[in-house]
Amino acid sequence: MLLPPINIPFSTLNIDVLVPMLIAFGGALLILIVDFCTKQAKYDQFKSFYAVLCIIFLIADICFVAYSKDMALIVQYGFFDFVLFDGIALFAHVIIIIGSLLFVILSLTHKHFHEFIYAEFYALFLFVVGGLQIMISSENLILIFLGVETSSLAIYTLIAMHNRLRAIEAAIKYFSMGALSAGFFCFGAMLLYFSSGEFQLTQIAYRINSSHIISEVILLVGFLFIFAALGFKNSSVPFHTWTPDVYEGSSSLMAGFISIVPKIAAFVVALRFFGVFLDSSDGFVLYPWIQALMYIIVVASMTIPNLIALWQQDVKRMLAYSSISHAGLAFAAIMINTPQATQALFLYWSLFLFTNLGTFALLWVMREKVKKWDGDYDHPFSRFSGLVQVMPIEAVLMAIFMLSLAGVPPFAVFWGKMYLMSAALNQDFIILAIIIALNSAISAYYYLKLIVFMFLKEKSPLLTDGYLHAATLPIKSVLLFAALMVCSSIFYVENILEFIGSYI
Repeated sequence: MLLPPINIPFSTLNIDVLVPMLIAFGGALLILIVDFCTKQAKYDQFKSFYAVLCIIFLIADICFVAYSKDMALIVQYGFFDFVLFDGIALFAHVIIIIGSLLFVILSLTHKHFHEFIYAEFYALFLFVVGGLQIMISSENLILIFLGVETSSLAIYTLIAMHNRLRAIEAAIKYFSMGALSAGFFCFGAMLLYFSSGEFQLTQIAYRINSSHIISEVILLVGFLFIFAALGFKNSSVPFHTWTPDVYEGSSSLMAGFISIVPKIAAFVVALRFFGVFLDSSDGFVLYPWIQALMYIIVVASMTIPNLIALWQQDVKRMLAYSSISHAGLAFAAIMINTPQATQALFLYWSLFLFTNLGTFALLWVMREKVKKWDGDYDHPFSRFSGLVQVMPIEAVLMAIFMLSLAGVPPFAVFWGKMYLMSAALNQDFIILAIIIALNSAISAYYYLKLIVFMFLKEKSPLLTDGYLHAATLPIKSVLLFAALMVCSSIFYVENILEFIGSYI
């Protein structure tokens, strides 16, 4: 006997919540179609065209998100409640799209790098954006996993497309970490489903609070597996082992990108996931040992990479450990688990975006195909000796970004750290706030070390000419914009906090 057809009104699907991802995926497919139709033409003729197409779709994406911001005042579900659009998703969309837009502009360079002649680079870039947008727009473990793998597989390929031995090595190591993370996530999701009968995080939280759990032991084992999977994605200690190698082997463009954009998506997934185990109906922490475990991971992720960064001889590798430490600091906001801490997370990562963007953009501008500075590294500290004498603009810009990363007022990252410490103190995490301050003091050493090399050391004989004057106008514009945002943060931080607070 045939069952009668089920009629689902199209309006009930609330397709609007899917549009940001559809724009990204549609743009990627269009670039591939255009490439297929013009495959007989020379790639160099279409290099800038593909980049511009990618930029146009990212602009369309951010415009739609901005237009739909009022939807986020109330949590909007769509597509059978698999996808959602709320305040957290709104801010994560903004950071992902703006960060991606600014980094893809850096590909508009005069230098002939292998990956930029292929349309696939820009299509994969949009697939990364679409995958990350799926991650932040769902509470369903299956859909989150789909977004994680869509973005991750594209990132592995983008890193390998740099077509150097170290880039291929970095891609393999990143793939290995990602494969292990995927296995942990799937096994953890299976255990959570077995114990609760749900894949939706809100439903899992409801079943935990109402004690409708088959086995709490299996539930918590599932939590530990997903905790480890998120640790790999956030590069938290001790899951960070190969992360510096990935940064070092990637191009400066991709290293900067993966230090910022994928991390915010991982933070949002962690925020939603850990909220299930930290919140309870009466406002107290549901599983105190989970918060204690997170506390240990946060402190280790802030401190250990910070100490290792003190001994690095390469600026990019130093920035890799620095980024791990900053991610640990942002992870503290998730552990604190209050609305103020969530505000601090988005404020901190927004300000970190502009600072790290400017830093890696300068490394990208100064990139050379021949390693004339050091046999092992592209950007050894010795390369920056006396930089101010030959390239004063580059030296001043790098100094601004280093001071911001160190948390020196009034530059951008200082305000993020201060607000995060305020969120910690308001919840009586006094020791955590002291540890954050101590780590900022430790990090100041290796950030100031680069400034010393640039301004106080003798000029390197290999420094002969500037790089910035030879850069394209789009790259100069990105650098100027990043520096402006870092220096003028004191004037807009309060407005950002008010805006975030109105949605969270």
